[in-house]
Amino acid sequence: MNLRDASTKLIDRNDLAVLVKKVQASGQTVVFTNGCFDLLHPGHIHLLQASKAFGDLLIVAINTDDSIRGLKGAGRPIYSEQERAYILSALACVDYVVLFHEPTPIPLLERLKPEILVKGAHYSHQEVVGWNVVEAYGGRIERAPIMEGLSTTGAIERIRGIDDSLLKGQTPC
Repeated sequence: MNLRDASTKLIDRNDLAVLVKKVQASGQTVVFTNGCFDLLHPGHIHLLQASKAFGDLLIVAINTDDSIRGLKGAGRPIYSEQERAYILSALACVDYVVLFHEPTPIPLLERLKPEILVKGAHYSHQEVVGWNVVEAYGGRIERAPIMEGLSTTGAIERIRGIDDSLLKGQTPC
């Protein structure tokens, strides 16, 4: 099975732009958030559920693999863009997933013009990439509460810290 085909919510940006216009024309609110979503953890789920609560349609833009390597370095992403899209597609709060290869999601924001851009509360208003673009066309920024101590980097460090001797003889789940 091809993961791209299985990711029913993964959508091409051109098709998404058409869909967003229809949704907005019907009076519904489009919400946008973005990130790597490299290893999905409870903090991500919390952010996504909080994001969905701000509107009717939640778009999750994820960095492509090449983009993540540029941001995070060698060894990342853990999961490919297709695997990440597949995982996010399984979440009820996520309506659509779109990939972006650019250094920032600004080109997508300019094209889609979502009413609301959501990032975690650990970002100040001016640290939210694209805040000025969104506010220039009349949108707004929302910052969702975060779950302290949860990060992909932290999860990777915890996994690396597991003593391999504890795993010997165990069968995979």
